[in-house]
Amino acid sequence: MQDESIFDELNEECGVFGIVGHPTASALTYYGLHALQHRGQESAGIVSTNGDHFHIHRGMGLVTEVFSTEVIERCKGTVAIGHVRYSTTGASELANVQPLVFTYARGEIAIATNGNLVNGDRLRAELEAEGSIFQTTTDTEVIAHLIARSREETIEGAVKEALNRLVGAYALLILTNEQLLVCQDPHSLRPLSMGMVEGAYVFSSETCAFDITGAEYIREIEPGEMIILDDRGIRCERFAPPAPRSLCSFEYIYFARPDSDIGGINVHSARKRMGVQMALEAPVEADVVTGVPDSSISAAIGFAEATGISYELGLIKNRYVGRTFIQPSQMMRERGVKMKLSAVRKVVEGKRVVMVDDSIVRGTTSRRIVQLLRDAGATEVHVRISSPPVKNPCFYGIDTADREQLIAATHSLDEIRLTIGADSLAFLSPEGMLRGIGRDSQEKNCGHCLACFNGDYPTVIEQELVGEGRR
Repeated sequence: MQDESIFDELNEECGVFGIVGHPTASALTYYGLHALQHRGQESAGIVSTNGDHFHIHRGMGLVTEVFSTEVIERCKGTVAIGHVRYSTTGASELANVQPLVFTYARGEIAIATNGNLVNGDRLRAELEAEGSIFQTTTDTEVIAHLIARSREETIEGAVKEALNRLVGAYALLILTNEQLLVCQDPHSLRPLSMGMVEGAYVFSSETCAFDITGAEYIREIEPGEMIILDDRGIRCERFAPPAPRSLCSFEYIYFARPDSDIGGINVHSARKRMGVQMALEAPVEADVVTGVPDSSISAAIGFAEATGISYELGLIKNRYVGRTFIQPSQMMRERGVKMKLSAVRKVVEGKRVVMVDDSIVRGTTSRRIVQLLRDAGATEVHVRISSPPVKNPCFYGIDTADREQLIAATHSLDEIRLTIGADSLAFLSPEGMLRGIGRDSQEKNCGHCLACFNGDYPTVIEQELVGEGRR
């Protein structure tokens, strides 16, 4: 069982990648998934087609563990979709590895999605009551059943009908032997972009996958948009009118790779500006600024530049640490934290340190990092968080705790400071965060979802989810 006191961090559900019209579609999908590995490390899968039948390979583990040269060579075809997964809905097991593949009246269909359905459980119950038999525990299979049960004459018609029953976040790739359909939920809660390489269209959760595959960025998929690619070319339609755009703020704060661009904004630059905003809102006298690797380093650099305090690598991440939660005793689990992260004594000893991090979830990790710095000789530790306090759970594909386990939901600022053992603590304001991101938009919240900060969810939340104490 996972020790939640150690893994006190947010996790993205997954990443998707697809390509149409390239002779080495599976190989490029492999490279694309490798670039998206940070979005999910539990499993990976690729489905390709030559127009006659699917070639499927899926497995548990990292992309490099699941695929080999021989496997990629067997996945023939000019069209492919791929997926990397971290499970928030559905168990971490082979049956749930995406892309999910089904055979129904119209033939074969494969589906890969990033996100989470708010009404997934209710739809599943309704479908089961009508006779549907489920083979997995994922929301993605709900979408497949809705498509299969549609009486629309075309696959795109069936998909449109199915998607109009969904509530939640979904960046979706649907593959048949004749078509690839690319769909974005009406709020664009999860990122999805289109590019082109050597005449082939490419789709990815993040633009960093375009760089590794040599693709040129074209644009983001619009809210409520469906793109259809087949032997007739490319068609862009809408399955739903666009709702107010509500992109997850944590894409900029934590999830996306620094070299990705979202909405035309570079993630590293946005994080750096958030660090500058943090310095303006909560300056402090100190000797050294350090960021908690990796996602907080950009914000720490911004904070250091704005304050004139020296930025140093005061914390080092061990990239080869194993699963610390399987250690046989609590003492060994505590050692696991030090295996994962180390303080550089010669950098922090005798210094007043500003520790910049992207978020605080339960507070246990922050407490241990503060203690690491003190054990290494830091005389003061001032914690600056480059996002607002997380007070509400996410229902759209981020693995957050129940509300009662979110420390900012049940503790005051000073209580959190005392809990983590910091000399001072400050969070970035929502206004400062949006200013730092820099999205120039007249939409509500500049087109971002702030629900985990203020409880204002962009969609209706199912009552049974609220009833689970997740509010």
